[in-house]
Amino acid sequence: MDVNDVLPADVGTAVLLGRVWRPDCAGPAVVTLRGDDLVDITSRETPTVSAVCALDDPAGWVRAAPGEAVGSVTDIMANGDEAMRNDAQPWPLAPTDLQALKASGVTFVVSLLERVIEEQARGAPEKAVLIRADLDRLIGADLRSLRPGSEEAMAVKAALIERGLWSQYLEVGIGPDAEIFTKGQPMSAVGFGAHIGIHPRSTWNNPEPEVVIVVSPAGGIIGATLGNDVNLRDFEGRSALLLGKAKDNNASCSLGPFIRLFDDRFGLDHIRRARLDLTVTGPDGFTLEGMSSMTEISRDPLDLVEAATGGNHQYPDGLVLMLV
Repeated sequence: MDVNDVLPADVGTAVLLGRVWRPDCAGPAVVTLRGDDLVDITSRETPTVSAVCALDDPAGWVRAAPGEAVGSVTDIMANGDEAMRNDAQPWPLAPTDLQALKASGVTFVVSLLERVIEEQARGAPEKAVLIRADLDRLIGADLRSLRPGSEEAMAVKAALIERGLWSQYLEVGIGPDAEIFTKGQPMSAVGFGAHIGIHPRSTWNNPEPEVVIVVSPAGGIIGATLGNDVNLRDFEGRSALLLGKAKDNNASCSLGPFIRLFDDRFGLDHIRRARLDLTVTGPDGFTLEGMSSMTEISRDPLDLVEAATGGNHQYPDGLVLMLV
């Protein structure tokens, strides 16, 4: 992959924070991009990315931090491919370290209603058409206007229960409580070029491209990155109680390649307008493309952070939260 495909279009003004493995030091380093080089900005006060993210002004600190160039971003990113890696040269790691890895689920009303249709139709296309038409009459065309937990959403919930269409997915999709779960243990995410972890008994699974927000120990959103929240359709389809098998595996998610820290040029409103494009290719020539827009998310990122944090939860090293 061309390195330009993994960097922001406005890379010259972006404040990027990441991690690489330095074989010469036999350990990880906190890095930022300056020009064409990745620069090691690890310090006694900020030995980890989580420590940088806990600062009052992470972007300002990264801009001013002294450091040592460890290699070109092109060479280091190219060395991320495990199959062709040169172990004597640096390679990219996930840009997080001690942060908790959390995820939210069923945050797009349109997709969750399609799950209900699939559950009810049980493979019968003609029944799916009738159920979809019933839902259209009940909810209307603009599902994005339905705010979870609102009076309108509760009215829809009551109507769906009356029709026998209620499900666990709709409960967290339009009900008052968001689904927040642990995606993996701290340090378990993998970075650019690494292979994700899939349970060996899974035969039906898929990638889930995500916008991932980075939250400080104080609960503030200080940046964002990209992620792959791997979904095991066969396990989760059998039972929601098998979520642990589907999510919390070795290398069960990938993040990166960098955290883009919020500053006066990039912030939460950019995340709210983000669009995700996905291309899946297979060795047999199979290709699948898809797209999702954050403008259609049913819960605002601030609401999801509020659901994940608060007085009942402690994140002394902060957290990252997958939004979809």
